[in-house]
Amino acid sequence: MFPDGHRYARFVPPLLVLTFVSGLVDAASFLGLGRVFVANMTGNVVFLGFALSGAAQLSAPASAAALAGFLAGAATGGAWHREAEPGRLFAPLVAAQALLVALALAGQAADWGRYPVLVPLACGMGLQNALVHRLGVPDLTTTVMTRTLTGLAVDRPGPGTVRRGASVAVLAAGALAGGLLHAHAGVEGVLVAALALLLLLAVVPAARHRYDDEPAGGHGPPPERE
Repeated sequence: MFPDGHRYARFVPPLLVLTFVSGLVDAASFLGLGRVFVANMTGNVVFLGFALSGAAQLSAPASAAALAGFLAGAATGGAWHREAEPGRLFAPLVAAQALLVALALAGQAADWGRYPVLVPLACGMGLQNALVHRLGVPDLTTTVMTRTLTGLAVDRPGPGTVRRGASVAVLAAGALAGGLLHAHAGVEGVLVAALALLLLLAVVPAARHRYDDEPAGGHGPPPERE
């Protein structure tokens, strides 16, 4: 499935979970925080342009705040332990993202307003995208599907087709789940689900040990065990 199966294959399940989380949080932000994305920055840039043109129901300050939060999170995730092997950063960066989602959930529960919820969510998604960028797993960006869909349409069917199709399906499933949760439990219900998934990824011992076992530099298979 990958040029170096040992390096990439083990990251596929957790990255698909993060893709599902992206669908959840974008459902929360778009449906509950005023037509703004916190994960899909392509859409958010377009929304910013629409809002500046005077389109109704869109907020230029909200889109700008989401962009700023996302960039801040991405910059932090990119700079943190820059020379470390990316697999070793998975658990701590996902834990930091979970903390930001928890902060957004607290802001929503306390009715602090839009921005104390929006900005932490965008920062968390920036962290997530920085982690994904550093891992470099093909076709699993966890947020942007344009290139993935293009690959599905252009390339011949093969192992990558399954990976791309799963990525698209999981993002759609996360958005569907987020929409259903929002209809029945509001933004808080969606964020609780996202937080639970992130905590699961951050604390499952088996997953953490697999990442820690990879040799520095991320090249070659893991050491054999008896």
